[in-house]
Amino acid sequence: MSGEPDRPVGRTLDPLLAVVVEILETEGYDAVQLREVARRARTSLATIYKRYPTRDALISAALESWMEQNRYAGLATQTPTPGESIYDGLMRVFRTIFEPWERHPDMLRAYYRARSAPGGQRLVSRGLDAVLPATMAVLEGADADLIEDLPPIVSNLAYGLVARFSAGEIPITDILPTLDRALFRLTVNAGRG
Repeated sequence: MSGEPDRPVGRTLDPLLAVVVEILETEGYDAVQLREVARRARTSLATIYKRYPTRDALISAALESWMEQNRYAGLATQTPTPGESIYDGLMRVFRTIFEPWERHPDMLRAYYRARSAPGGQRLVSRGLDAVLPATMAVLEGADADLIEDLPPIVSNLAYGLVARFSAGEIPITDILPTLDRALFRLTVNAGRG
């Protein structure tokens, strides 16, 4: 696995955040130390503290930037195809979200830790802002009860799977197949009005 994140052509991470992403991917969350980041980025600690008041803020910013380029970029352009089932549409969205994590599992571990750290709610909110429009486009015309019930069920299942992966209980490759089975069961009889 390369330490270089997948990113669309022409888009680059801020050099400081790129150093943090590299450390997260190659050495893990605990290895992100501000002195080491400053050394690798060829900048001063004062410069880092001017931009990011805490280590948690720096890690969150790096994760947010990485996710914007690797996970969320593909969601903005997605639209349901004519005749696409709710199940197929939701799996398209979830593959867009989780396949980058499968290629970069240490980034998912870092995300899981960072979302519980001070300021981590911003990561969660940004994710919802990116995912909800794509999900709601898939659910357009679906039964109102399904639209109300499905998001909290699926988000809690996804969170639980990520937690189990982060704890070392399941491999990262179990997340999408589990979501696939759950979404199939939850939507097998769902149609659009």
